[in-house]
Amino acid sequence: MKMTRVLVAVALALMVAGIGAWSERADAQGQTIKIGVLYDHSGPFSAAGSLNCWRGAKMIIDYINERGGVLGKYKIVQVDGDSQSKAEVAINEAERLLNVEKVDILAGIYSSAHAVPLAEKVDKQKKFLWITTAIADAVLKDRNLQYTFRPQANGGLFGENSVKYVAHYAQDKLKKAPKDVRVAIIYEDGPYGTGVAAANEAEAKNQGMQVVLKEGFSIQAPDSRVSRPARNLIAPAFAFSCRNARTSAAPNRRIVATSSGNSPAFPLTPSVPNSCAIV
Repeated sequence: MKMTRVLVAVALALMVAGIGAWSERADAQGQTIKIGVLYDHSGPFSAAGSLNCWRGAKMIIDYINERGGVLGKYKIVQVDGDSQSKAEVAINEAERLLNVEKVDILAGIYSSAHAVPLAEKVDKQKKFLWITTAIADAVLKDRNLQYTFRPQANGGLFGENSVKYVAHYAQDKLKKAPKDVRVAIIYEDGPYGTGVAAANEAEAKNQGMQVVLKEGFSIQAPDSRVSRPARNLIAPAFAFSCRNARTSAAPNRRIVATSSGNSPAFPLTPSVPNSCAIV
């Protein structure tokens, strides 16, 4: 699902790039449209899913070009940038792509911690930013951005609906009413994780669930492994994980991972057999 969302989002970006004002510029540049593709090719975000997002972007760009380009006329020139899983590097790479490479549109951005400062800077330059992955509410909420677009649901909706998912199936699958379900919320401390976790907590309380743990970890941590006291406290709760469930899972616990990055995590996780769902 995550890869499909990325492919659709980038495809929409390419469609937008092929119309309106870009047509004249593309003619002047020899029938090409330059798209800056900014993801993390190194650092912890790379393995978490950012590199897979870049692969999806490249796939759809190749697909469009093989069929004659945007509108069957404008070939796409992909110019890559590597954020290196660091916000300051992401800002510098965005500046290079926009002002040195002169791309027509900047697309990508895996981490919300990068997207929050980037969106404001790009918007002030009146350049187009098409965010395909970063979902934190803080990227767009109450900022009145005019040149930044994001076609997917925001993080708050992911957090809210993941709890509703558990509440809906609690009686049937757990043989418990929602009010008897004990919940642990484990999240990264950047804008993405804190936003999703806040929505998790609010909806859990709305459903009458018992929130027994809410624990954050550094956004720069190599994994989201919870502390040993927290693991003991979780049993037998549901754990809502706001990063990679592969490393946040306590043995034999039920994990609902909200946008956990590397989606193949669950089939390869022997410690949580047949007990996980990505929402």
